[in-house]
Parts: sequence; C-alpha cells; structure tokens
Amino acid sequence: MIKRPSYKWSALSGELKRRGVYPVVAAYAVCSWVLLQIGEVTFEPLHLPEWVMTNLVLLVILGFPLVLALAWFFDITRAGIRLDVGFLPASMRHEDRPSIAVLPFVDMSAARDQAYFCEGVAEEILNALTGIRQLHVVARSSSFQYEASAGDVRQIGNELGVSSILEGSVRKSQDRLRVTAQLVNVADGYHLWSKSFDTDLQDIFVIQDEIAQNIAESLLETLTPQQQSAIRTSYSNNVSAYEFYLRGRQFINRMHKKDLEFARQMFQQAIDIDPEYALAWAGYADCHSLMNMYESSIERYRVEASRASKRALDIDQGLAEAHASRGLALLVAEEFDAAEAEFKAALKLNSRLFQAYYYFGRARFHQGDLDAAAELFAKAAEVDPADYQSRCLRVQILRGAGHEEEAASEAEDAVRVIERHLKWNPDDARALHLGAGSLIALGDVDRAKRWLQRALKMAPDDSVMLYNVACNFATLGQVDEALGYLEQAIGYGAVNPAWMRNDTDLEPLRSQPRFQVLLQRLEGG
Repeated sequence: MIKRPSYKWSALSGELKRRGVYPVVAAYAVCSWVLLQIGEVTFEPLHLPEWVMTNLVLLVILGFPLVLALAWFFDITRAGIRLDVGFLPASMRHEDRPSIAVLPFVDMSAARDQAYFCEGVAEEILNALTGIRQLHVVARSSSFQYEASAGDVRQIGNELGVSSILEGSVRKSQDRLRVTAQLVNVADGYHLWSKSFDTDLQDIFVIQDEIAQNIAESLLETLTPQQQSAIRTSYSNNVSAYEFYLRGRQFINRMHKKDLEFARQMFQQAIDIDPEYALAWAGYADCHSLMNMYESSIERYRVEASRASKRALDIDQGLAEAHASRGLALLVAEEFDAAEAEFKAALKLNSRLFQAYYYFGRARFHQGDLDAAAELFAKAAEVDPADYQSRCLRVQILRGAGHEEEAASEAEDAVRVIERHLKWNPDDARALHLGAGSLIALGDVDRAKRWLQRALKMAPDDSVMLYNVACNFATLGQVDEALGYLEQAIGYGAVNPAWMRNDTDLEPLRSQPRFQVLLQRLEGG
C-alpha cells in the first residue's frame, strides 16, 4: 500500500534548511529593516510625501513571499543562482529518455540474514539496465541509500529525479526463493509492471534476466535485438559462486581495510567454485589494487592485482568492469599509458561506468595533469551524483589552481552530498576527513575540525585518513600539526609519492626540511 507523504514540521523544516531558505529569509529581514530605517530617517528631511514611506513598507511586505519562493525554488550560491533540481518533477528532468532508480530489495527471509543477496539481486538488475543507453539509470550509491519501505516511492522518485522506481523483496529459505518486483510510476504511484516468482534458488539468473527485460520493455515499449543482448545480469551459472560474489561486492563497497580483506576472501571463494567467473576475478583484482592504494604499497599486492585483472580480461574482453579493473591494476603499478588505454576501453563499452572515470582521474592526478583530472572527477560525479570522493578531489584541485569561487560552489555540493551520505552511513570516516576540506573551502573551519576529530577517533591508524588530516591542517596553515600527521601516515602505510608531489594542499609544507625528508623516504632516497 502506498503511503501518503508526511508533511510534519520536522520534515518541512529539514527541507527549508536543505534549500537554504533560512539564511535568505534572515538576510532579507536584515536588509528590509536597514532600508526602512534609512527611509524613516531621511524621507522627512527630504520633504518626501508620506505615500513614499507607505509604498516602501508595502514593497518590503510584498517582496517577502517573492524572496521566499525564489529561495525555495533556486539555490543561491557563490557561483550564482541555480534551479534546485529537487524541485523539478521527475518527468522534466530526463525528457530525452525514460529514467529509473532501482531500490535495494527487502529481505523477507525468516532470519533476516540475506541482505547481501537482496542487494546483490537488485544491483545485478540495475547493472543490466545500464547497458541500455536509451535508459537513464540512477547509480547504485544514490538509489541504495533508500529502502523500499522507507517512504513514499513518489517522494523518493522526485528526490532522485526519475520517472519510475523498481522495488522488490526476496524471501530465501535454503534452496527456495520467492522474489517479488514492481515497477512504479513516480507521477501517480501506480504500478507499471509487477510479478512474483516462486522457484528454486538455481533459477535466480533467469529471474533477474526476466525482471530486467520486463522493466526495459515497460519503459521503452519495444526492444531492439541489440538492446535485448545488452540485458545480461549474470556472468556465472553457478549459484554458490554467485552468492560468494555478492558477499564480496557487499564488503568491497564499504571500502574499509578489514572489509577489503573480507571481500578478497569472498571473491577467492567464488573463483575457486567457478574459475571462469570474470566479474569475480575483476573484484579479486580490485581488492589487491585497493589494498595497495589504501593499506600498504607492497609488491605482492601489485603482482596479484595484475595477474587477476589479466585473467578477467582473458575470460571476457567485452566486460567493461574487467577493463576498469585492469586499468586500476596498471595505475597502482604506475604504468599510466597502459592504464589510460584500459580506462578508455571500459568507457567505450559502458560510458556510465563510475570507477573508470574516477580511477582515470586519479591516474591523471598522479601524472600531474590536474586539469584533466578535474574534468574526469566532474564526469564521475555526473555519472554517480551520490559520490562524494570525486567532488572533494575536484574541490581540492580547483582551490589549488586559484579558482576560489568555482571551488566554493563545488564544495557546497560536496558537503550536501556528504551530509546525506552520513545520515545513512554515520561511521564513514572517509566521508568526514574528505568532507573537511570542502568545509574549509567554505570557511566553516570549526565544523571542519570537528569532522576531523570524529574521523581520527574512528580510524586513528588509517594512513589515508591521517594523510588527508595532514592536508587539511596544511591548508589551514598549521604546518607543525600537518607534518606530524603526515609522518604518522607514512609510518602506517600507503602514501603515494607521486600523489604527494602533485597535491596542492601540501604547498605550505614544501619548503620545510621535514617534508623533503619524508618525500625522499617515500621515493627511496
């Protein structure tokens, strides 16, 4: 049953805050008061008729609802006035093509221990739909912040800017499955398509393909042979391997050190069961690349990432994720030209693959091509509006290049995305320490320091977090504190010397002898 949206004051107050209405109204009140005071003091000595003051008062009163409406419908930022995307009806946001968001399927199993499987099924359907260029499919990190039972799907659809929502549930009991799925029209809340499946677990691949195909047909009316061939939800025929793969995806999406190791183990299990599982090989390779990047820069990780990513490509040259995985492995090996070729190959196969844009941007940063990195990070944020990492790195680049207004505008967007992310993921230290840089760009230093302290309490031995804390203190001109945290970061693990050389946040430290010693140590000097 579809619930009507709640209009409680707390929700309204939160929306007023999100749209920036309060500061605009406060500014209008102050300006109006000053204007009326000037009129009261000057109009009489200037012998102006009484109706002038009366009209001024009326003008101030009539202007209030106009300012209120403008503040509600538009974002007033340092970069100018921009229409609030959240206000637009879903049908107006992607007029060129149908749009859909896939929510994580609800776990209806008796023990409620199948969340990984439910999310995995929904993600596989989402990924299959992204293969159809005529559809606009909201990225996983955006739509998976919601739950199908979390509220009115019409409200969720409008917040995500789509015309339709796919929601569903899974009840898994031993080798039996009950899957329900329904496609909802955001405009009126009615079902465009719905179906239930009662079947054996081994039929999950057929179910996923059928759901994806029915969704595509409902939105596009007819499918070309090319579109039909693009709908592929599974890259293994073994259900056990698939379950381990889904568990691996759940862990790797968390991006914590311990979760990367858990993900590696899950992908290894999937590969042991199905040695021809290209996606599992790509995930296994990514774990080693990310451990090399964020945990410890050791040769063993690079070698294993290279071996596994090659294997993924040997199995399936047409898999965009395999090319992106190979590109990431080449990035951590600092083979930048080869990495670029793989990222481009991935984007040719799937122009909306976030990780290809994001890691391509990081490759450009490593090479010192910051303008190209900024453009790639912008594209990554466009593909996945809920991603905060690409936005924060773009803020850093823009600020370092002296584009203060553009950096501030980007920082406003980044902080807004992070605040929403933290609402659902309050333990994400990475969001806090990266977001602190955007708060500093906005001049909100006290809040930035609070975020940094929260991050330090959560992960005091995380080298990447310590490095970013050092960057933030360097930006604030607190050189000794910055060098102290940088020394700790290098002592704990993975700090890349190429990244450190090109990081504009560290500019205030470069003349310091301690900084030069640290850089030489990283470079093996």
